[in-house]
Amino acid sequence: MNIKKQEYLSLNSLDITKDNFEEHLDQVLFLLSLYKNIFNDIYNWVVVVDKEGFIVMMNKKYCDFIGIKQEEAIGRHVTDVIENTRMHIVLKTRQKEIGDIQEIKGNQMIADRIPIYIDGEFIGAVGTVIFKDLVEFDVYVKNILKMEKELEFYKKELKKALGSAYTFDNIIGESSAIKRAKEMSKKVALSKSNVLILGESGTGKELFAHSIHNASPRGDYPLIKVNCGAIPSDLLESELFGYEEGAFTGAKKGGKLGKFELANKSTIFLDEIGDLPLNMQVKILRVIQEREIERIGSVKSQKIDVRIIAATNRDLKEMVKKKLFREDLYYRLNVININVPPLRERIEDIPLLTHHLMKKLSSEMERHVTEISPNALEALTNYHWPGNIRELANLIERALNMVEKEAMITLDHFPYYIRRKAKPDIGVSLDTLEMQLDGTLKEIFDEIEKKAIQQTLLKYDGNKLKTAKKLGISRTNLYEKIKKYDLDM
Repeated sequence: MNIKKQEYLSLNSLDITKDNFEEHLDQVLFLLSLYKNIFNDIYNWVVVVDKEGFIVMMNKKYCDFIGIKQEEAIGRHVTDVIENTRMHIVLKTRQKEIGDIQEIKGNQMIADRIPIYIDGEFIGAVGTVIFKDLVEFDVYVKNILKMEKELEFYKKELKKALGSAYTFDNIIGESSAIKRAKEMSKKVALSKSNVLILGESGTGKELFAHSIHNASPRGDYPLIKVNCGAIPSDLLESELFGYEEGAFTGAKKGGKLGKFELANKSTIFLDEIGDLPLNMQVKILRVIQEREIERIGSVKSQKIDVRIIAATNRDLKEMVKKKLFREDLYYRLNVININVPPLRERIEDIPLLTHHLMKKLSSEMERHVTEISPNALEALTNYHWPGNIRELANLIERALNMVEKEAMITLDHFPYYIRRKAKPDIGVSLDTLEMQLDGTLKEIFDEIEKKAIQQTLLKYDGNKLKTAKKLGISRTNLYEKIKKYDLDM
């Protein structure tokens, strides 16, 4: 069949009607032949079923492995043709299953199963065997890991060269509160003035410090970070200002550079500045006023050019009133202040943050999870978030560890305090059980019992006495079952 180049290039945009069908017949036949060859020669094994589970298409390589002719497979129910298939279950749940291990003829393969919709109407499902055995999968994983290690190495080297890792693009959110904080930070980034970042624990103050530094003229130099609350007070001076050789017993030969010296021509980030002891506050104030530092054991001072970005979750004004923080240092640091809003004041950002964290953490954890159920997302938006974004990240990481074949985060993957007031994703109807359960009779009974306890706890707002009474069991028995099924309260 001869197809001209211009006709070939138009195959993807054919506009065929009843009147011009014969005119495009050659192109249609070519396209069908092309699709047939691709379908049969593609590396993966593919099967397509209608919504009743009967095979519509099955490529030749899959048929050859099973030992059946293509014409014999078409029209038969998938459970009669493919050993240990779950295609019929996917048709009922309409939930995709990614990376599931399936045994066929003694081979442990890795398969995906995905529902198919056309114009919003459910019409069936497609299943693909992406790895023919676990050895093939292992080779693939090793190659990916090797490439990831190489990529990680170059990324780390780049970070070392550039100083710090984050920019304003890493601050996720479209709420007015976070936009105000970002806009203010971008303005002050170009200044030489000291910056005080205020905000609750877990709001992302360090992320703002990195972003301000990287957007500043000092961004070519590394950001030097000091956690004032994590360094013992007796080591803080040597950590910040360094020391000369022989300055004290145990001092390193050649002495040691302090953090302020390392930050010369750059930025120093003093995190948890509210935890700084009073005697060190005096020394920091001198650095700001004189623009010079003196190592422990040295007889001379040296000039430095350092910008200070400080951060705290404490009320420094109140600490000043109580004489716990020097007033003169407070005003030296608080030339420009950035208030990072807590998560409860930017609820509209939770969907964006959740999907960002899912993508980031699933990549780090090597888990293929890209979706979250609407009720689970609603539960997150209704929570009051005392731990802010750090708490959200911990919850997403916990959920990713619990996700199995469904490849989706649901309410069941969150602890009780998150789901207690949410609309449940769960149900114990026979249809649901048939869709979700695939095991022994004991496993099915255990799942029914787990869901019954889960629903009753939700109904009675976690009250164990009422739950036990409703279920007709003792409180001791209920506690045992809560522990057994990991129904964390």
